[in-house]
Amino acid sequence: MHLLGYDIGSSSIKAALVDALTGKTVATASYPPKEMEIIAKKAGWAEQEPEMWWENLKHATNILKKSAGKKINDIKAIGISYQMHGLVCVDKAQKPLRPSIIWCDSRAVAIGEKAAAKIGYKKSFEHLLNLPGNFTAAKLAWVKVNEPAIYKKIHKIMLPGDYIAMKLSGDIYTSYSGLSEGIFWDFKKGAVSQILLDAFGLDSHLLAGAGPSFSVRGVVSQKAAQELGIPAGAKISYRAGDQPNNALSLNVLEPGELATTAGTSGVVYGVSDKPSYDIRSRVNTFVHVNHTEDNPKYGTLMCLNGTGIMNSWLRKNITDNIDYPEINSMASKVNPGSDGVTIHPYGNGAERTLENKPSCGIISGLSLTTHTRAHLLRAGQEGIVYALNYGIEIMKEMGIKVKKVRAGHANMFLSPVFREVFAAVTGAEVELYDTDGSQGAARGAGIGAGIFKDNKEAFKGLKIMGTTVPDKKLVKFYKGAYAEWKGILMNIMGSGG
Repeated sequence: MHLLGYDIGSSSIKAALVDALTGKTVATASYPPKEMEIIAKKAGWAEQEPEMWWENLKHATNILKKSAGKKINDIKAIGISYQMHGLVCVDKAQKPLRPSIIWCDSRAVAIGEKAAAKIGYKKSFEHLLNLPGNFTAAKLAWVKVNEPAIYKKIHKIMLPGDYIAMKLSGDIYTSYSGLSEGIFWDFKKGAVSQILLDAFGLDSHLLAGAGPSFSVRGVVSQKAAQELGIPAGAKISYRAGDQPNNALSLNVLEPGELATTAGTSGVVYGVSDKPSYDIRSRVNTFVHVNHTEDNPKYGTLMCLNGTGIMNSWLRKNITDNIDYPEINSMASKVNPGSDGVTIHPYGNGAERTLENKPSCGIISGLSLTTHTRAHLLRAGQEGIVYALNYGIEIMKEMGIKVKKVRAGHANMFLSPVFREVFAAVTGAEVELYDTDGSQGAARGAGIGAGIFKDNKEAFKGLKIMGTTVPDKKLVKFYKGAYAEWKGILMNIMGSGG
């Protein structure tokens, strides 16, 4: 008995096959080998063709089948993880009416700001836990204003994962978590937000029916089974945005547990049993995947855009593109604090933790006689940790507890320096696991289909790769180093630069 997980990213489609009895991953695949195209007709725009996701999903499935062999014929349930906040519009024939406006598209910011003013900021936070901002609802409002002919033809709107589920089953559904990530959810009423729809002037019938993230919402159709070469009738029993799903992948389901990633972007995602918000909207709160009316769970997310690009910028510009293991080795030979040089890893667009104010990357304390490129490499990693911790402080102010942080054994967490600094600065124990979004989606499918009797059984195959405990000496040192870094940041923010 096997479980299939798909991760619909903006760069690639990943697939994983997990043995439901052992909990072990038996095959993985990814397609395409190069990043998928993002259409940018204007500055700040970002679109992708939904059909491209489906075609690449078929390729990824074919690769998976070659590795899995006959095991592919024993799939009982499918889970889907996907890039958050995207907008897909389909007509009654379930055909996309336009390219999807994806997560990093910023065209709807002004429309979201007008809606927030119309609702009232206090009321918006109390009901939505967020401002309407540039989320899916605002993107739909942009289509209504700027493409009225297309808006009139819309049968249903959906998130990228909902589109893939529709292609698999022919059924259109979404999740409560998905509605909340689109800012369609009223947390006070536990239902679709009428005040949000009224503020944007949106039609409620455009929204798909919703249910829990863990629930059977259709089965693989004969048509999809023939296209993919997988069993018809397999249950589609889980879906979630990539960051809530990353938390699930790491078994982060209870208050005090945090999930983090440090790849293209740096994300910290914390779970709470109480709805909370940041009055300055520097982080966002959504319905978590294991939320129920009787046992509510909320996920608060902070994001740092200047993560992977900071590391890669240093690699490209000061090291002649040496590989990352060598970069990590060079950084490890430099003293903690990089002998006084610090980096603020901004300059990759607006940062929500900085209230979307103009910001730029800054190198401070540089000595042309004593500092080397190794110092800059370490300072880059330290600066990324400091910026992530700045977001964690916001989360703590909201009442989110930080006891343990879990991350996948990938990207910047492959660096011993990064792990040690992260543990020392946050004061949290860091656990690394061998997993990814597609594997998490497969486990989620097993939970949603009732194949696993409980979460403990679902995660029995999750392999821990190592643990980093805060070093007392480093904790003391980095307390001062972080304070200095934060002081510079406050000066920057105060000057508006």
